[in-house]
Amino acid sequence: MSAIEKEALQLPPLTLVLGGARSGKSRHAESLIEAEGTSCAYIATAQAFDAEMEARIAAHRARRGAQWTTFEAPMALGEVLQSADVAGRPVLVDCLTLWLSNLMLEDRDVMREIGGLLALLPNLDAPLVMVSNEVGLGIVPDNALARSFRDHAGYLNQQLAAAADQVVFLAAGLPLTLKTPEGTDR
Repeated sequence: MSAIEKEALQLPPLTLVLGGARSGKSRHAESLIEAEGTSCAYIATAQAFDAEMEARIAAHRARRGAQWTTFEAPMALGEVLQSADVAGRPVLVDCLTLWLSNLMLEDRDVMREIGGLLALLPNLDAPLVMVSNEVGLGIVPDNALARSFRDHAGYLNQQLAAAADQVVFLAAGLPLTLKTPEGTDR
């Protein structure tokens, strides 16, 4: 691969990958990182509370190659992003809405946590791809907790999309680029 081809593959500092459940978000995000052709970090926010979730986590791990190092961060996302273990290599965070659920279940100050995450993003030294569910396309939830989750997720996604250099929306496995880095015509 020529230097020009390699430069064209380089990820911008922050990419947000959005989509509905089972839309292909994770696979697409993984492919973006893998195109960098280097050792990369996978920050997993899922917790296996039942056998079905254990199987989902196992499937995600099985499809990733040896270039991936996985870090578990159900709530301590900021700390792991700033750790020396992930520094300098492309990072995938999968997924922000699971992180948000974890925070809410622990009755954490969600807005403070989101603010902390947003504040550290400009200081990271390698490309970051973040995966999040778009939950605002369905019906209005019938209970306060679900409405609060939807509202927090919408706020988080809006803030990250504003900060991101690139935003991609996945539907039925097909990526739709919503935002590209300035100065590119991708």
